[in-house]
Amino acid sequence: MAMDIKPRLVDSHAHLDMPEFDPDRAATVRRAFDAGVVAILCPTDLTRPASFLAIAALEGEFPTVLAAAGVHPHQAKDLTQSHLRELEGLAARRAIRAVGEIGLDYHYDFSPAEVQRQALRSQLALATAAGLPVLLHSRLAGADIIAAVDAERFHGGGILHCFTEDWETARAMLDRGFFVSFSGILTFPKSGALREVASRVPLDRLLVETDSPYLAPVPYRGSGRRNEPAFVLETARVLAGVRGLPLEDLAEATTRNFAGFFPFEKTGG
Repeated sequence: MAMDIKPRLVDSHAHLDMPEFDPDRAATVRRAFDAGVVAILCPTDLTRPASFLAIAALEGEFPTVLAAAGVHPHQAKDLTQSHLRELEGLAARRAIRAVGEIGLDYHYDFSPAEVQRQALRSQLALATAAGLPVLLHSRLAGADIIAAVDAERFHGGGILHCFTEDWETARAMLDRGFFVSFSGILTFPKSGALREVASRVPLDRLLVETDSPYLAPVPYRGSGRRNEPAFVLETARVLAGVRGLPLEDLAEATTRNFAGFFPFEKTGG
C-alpha cells in the first residue's frame, strides 16, 4: 500500500506566543509537523515579556520553530527606548531571525498614525544596523509602508505578511526585495481581488502563513476553532488552485522560497 506523502510546508507567520496557545503550545507544533509543516516563523511582542520567552522555550524543543521580535503597530504607542535596546540585544545574540512584526495599520486606531510611522522607522533602522530582514504588517497603508522603507534606505528585505493590499503595493515591495505571504484570507469567498493579486506574484516570491490564532481558513472559518499552523495546508491548497499548480508543486516552491531566506534544519520535533 502506497504511503500518504504530505506536502512539505512552512507557516511563515504564526503567533504561537499568544495566550490562546498556553494550554497546548508544544502539542500545536507537533500537530503541525504531523500535517507536513516543516518550519514555523513566530513573531514575538516586546511589549509583553512572556511573549519571547514562550517562543524561546519552543525553539529549545523544536529546532525549526524560528523567532522574530518587534513592536506591532497596534502597540506602537508603548514602544520605548528600553524595547529598542532589548531588540538590539536579541539581534546581536542572533536570538531572532527577523525584526517583526512591525508596520502600519490604518484600519484600527490602537496607536496614532504618526506614532506608528515613527515606531516603524525606528525598527527599520535597527534592522538595517543588525543586518536582519523584517516582517511587515500593512493594512490600508501600502503607500506609507513603501515611503518608510525608502526613507530608511532599508535593503534587507523580508516578508510582507498577511497580504491584503493591491497589486501596485505588492509590485513595489517585490521591487524592494520582499516576499509576499498569503494567509487564510485568501480562502474567503469575498477575496476574489486578493486571489487576483496572488496569481500575479512571481512564484519564487510567494509564501503562505496562518497568522495563528487569527484568520482561520475555510473550511475552519466560522467554526469557532482557533487557527493553528497545521491549517496552513488549506491556504496552500487555494493558492495552488489560483496558480494552476498541483499542491505539491506549490508547497515545494513556497518552502524553498522560505528556506532560501531563512535557512532551517530539515528535521523538526
